[in-house]
Amino acid sequence: MEKSQLAKLSLEKLQSYCENESYKGWDPFDGLNSRLFSSLPFFKHSKIARLIFLQFTKRSFINFRRLFLVEKEYNAKGIALFLSGYCKLYGNTPDIRLRKKIKFLADKLLSLRSRDYSGSCWGYNFDWQARAFFQPRLTPTIVATTYCVSALIDSFEVLQDEKYLRVALDSQHFVLKDLNRSPDETGDFAFSYSPLDTTQIFNASLLASRLLSAVYLYDKNDELIDAAKTSISFCCKHQKDNGAWSYGTLPFHDWIDNFHTGYNLECIFAYQEATNDFTYSDFMKKGMEFYAENFFSEKGIPRYYHNHTYPVDLHNTAQLIITASRLGEFDARRKLIDLVLLWTINNMQDESGYFFYQKRKYYTNKIPYMRWTQAWMFYGLSAYIAQLNEV
Repeated sequence: MEKSQLAKLSLEKLQSYCENESYKGWDPFDGLNSRLFSSLPFFKHSKIARLIFLQFTKRSFINFRRLFLVEKEYNAKGIALFLSGYCKLYGNTPDIRLRKKIKFLADKLLSLRSRDYSGSCWGYNFDWQARAFFQPRLTPTIVATTYCVSALIDSFEVLQDEKYLRVALDSQHFVLKDLNRSPDETGDFAFSYSPLDTTQIFNASLLASRLLSAVYLYDKNDELIDAAKTSISFCCKHQKDNGAWSYGTLPFHDWIDNFHTGYNLECIFAYQEATNDFTYSDFMKKGMEFYAENFFSEKGIPRYYHNHTYPVDLHNTAQLIITASRLGEFDARRKLIDLVLLWTINNMQDESGYFFYQKRKYYTNKIPYMRWTQAWMFYGLSAYIAQLNEV
């Protein structure tokens, strides 16, 4: 079977699975949604207990969520990824059934907005305890918000319904007014991950720049692009000589991983595309070379870290396709993309259509997480099919 046919069949099976699940599902980080855990006040209010319980449910290859009373739910970022994927499919094959799915998901995304902030924004459907901070359920984050805004703009381009564009453009006020800024000695700054923290996480700050750049295409406000550029300048100063970025500036953020590197490259490109400012093209070029050369094995296995393969995570397969497509490097990286996608379909897709979460050295975690794995692979495969039709 040709690789293109294999990809289309894989997407059809995945689409059928996700539609049968109505796009609802579990998430690697939703352990604190457990009604059992929440019924124990001593543990519920303990940072250590929350961190341990969340990591246990995330890392376990046995799915205890039914036992712990964790329900399947909509996740705004997952819905956004599905939505952008359907928009790509519609671009290939305009179809009334696809339009209906796009409208359903776009309206669902509007209903999932977080409230009482300066602009449109979205968060995750679970409490999240990290080492650096705690995020209550539905706390808006720049990561979720950027993908939601991108999906709504995609929806507007398909449906030509102004309400989706209005909500997307309104997100600029969340970024400019609600996110914290951490300046360096020159005045460049990093946007925070959420309104509740001041961490300097490079992909988060760059995603804020990406959102502002996307909005700038419709709302020619120089404040948007000035802030976007200042954030990009901050992050590019922290690029390593070999083209890599660590996750952030804190000592325990000093790792280099696959998909966040892809995020960074996409974001710089989005700014460049919106402004025709090529100041940071060398950083992007160096970063892309590092990305392609260090995160994928000769057999096509997507590596999680630049210096370590495991866990093999399907987010990284999807990100390769999306990043290469976004940067106009799909044809140049086609051999690598096909190799990685073939390995992924052959080794990580269940017969029922869903993709496994992660492959560790001695076992495979086959829990069908909806946002983390299915939504990303749906978007990635849709981007792959779209690229084939452009050739």
